[in-house]
Amino acid sequence: MTQTIGMIGAGLVGKAVARLAVSAGYHVVVSNTRGPESLAELARELGPLARAGTVEEAIAAGDIVILSLPLASFANLPANAFAGKVVLDQTNYYPGMGGFHRADLDSGELTSSELMQRQLSGARLVKGLHNLSWLHIASNARPEGSPERTTLPIAGDDNAAKGAVTRFIETIGYDVIDAGALAESWRIEPGTPIYFWRYAPHVPEGVSGDEAKRIYQQPGRPVSKDEARTLIADATRPSPIGGTLEGMPQVHIDLFLEQASPETVKG
Repeated sequence: MTQTIGMIGAGLVGKAVARLAVSAGYHVVVSNTRGPESLAELARELGPLARAGTVEEAIAAGDIVILSLPLASFANLPANAFAGKVVLDQTNYYPGMGGFHRADLDSGELTSSELMQRQLSGARLVKGLHNLSWLHIASNARPEGSPERTTLPIAGDDNAAKGAVTRFIETIGYDVIDAGALAESWRIEPGTPIYFWRYAPHVPEGVSGDEAKRIYQQPGRPVSKDEARTLIADATRPSPIGGTLEGMPQVHIDLFLEQASPETVKG
């Protein structure tokens, strides 16, 4: 039976996942806070397997509901609508962005996905597809059996939900490794060895801006399952906790500003 993916958030990351999903044969309902009308062009681009809907429609339709939005917006989600749903959490904690800070995240009392699970208490939440850029979500995907296929980590407390998310991520182009429970998901958050940098290609110093952009949009070197296990096991909790824009390469920021919509840039 064909499954449906409910997408909440249609920024660069959400669009990249939606494109992979429809290419793999999934139905997709895309949504955002501005309403279906703002996504009509995207739905047409994605083709007959996709349609635009409200956030509530995306949740109701989704066999898996993907959160591809800023963590700071967690409290605005219709929490009761997620009861029983498998939720793939792509959010990351970037303290200070949009003025968003939380003491329980800064202290390590909670991981960001534990916070999201607490908010969506009836959901079956899995952290994943959060640790590489929209560019590399698209460029690193490979069919099963390809020697260039790379490995992504997930974390969660519900084994059946992790199985569903694993099958989805495998189908759209990646191998998957289980990094443990949500309490251990700090091992795959910003500032850890398996977050972001390992999936991006190296851009040599001294190249022109256009050449840097060309190189940066290429696939990174594949991560094997064994390497992913080692990166996760060897992780130490970052201090301070959370990501920073200063930690991103300038070419990444330049491409983001070029490709993001004005609404995304404004947050």
